[in-house]
Amino acid sequence: MEFQTRIISVELADGTNVKVEATPLDDRKINFTARPFNEVTTAIESLTKEIAESLQKVKPDRASVKFGIEIGIECGKLTPLLVKGTSTANLEITLEWGN
Repeated sequence: MEFQTRIISVELADGTNVKVEATPLDDRKINFTARPFNEVTTAIESLTKEIAESLQKVKPDRASVKFGIEIGIECGKLTPLLVKGTSTANLEITLEWGN
């Protein structure tokens, strides 16, 4: 089943509304009232915290982390999608140690 993306409103912490492209993940009708964006940022915070904890264990001299997040909407709630089997969502980690 191919899902079509929709443009929906999300509300930032300061009350600002922005439009984002979201992919419906179920057959329910999308509620077009503004969703709180912290439904996505909370997941990003948890993800980056876990990555940082892992990096502290291996102690590289330098590290960079790059990841793509797509936004889905499921059961009326914003859902961050890290890996969806497409080239637009990814997790790239670079670790470096000195000689």
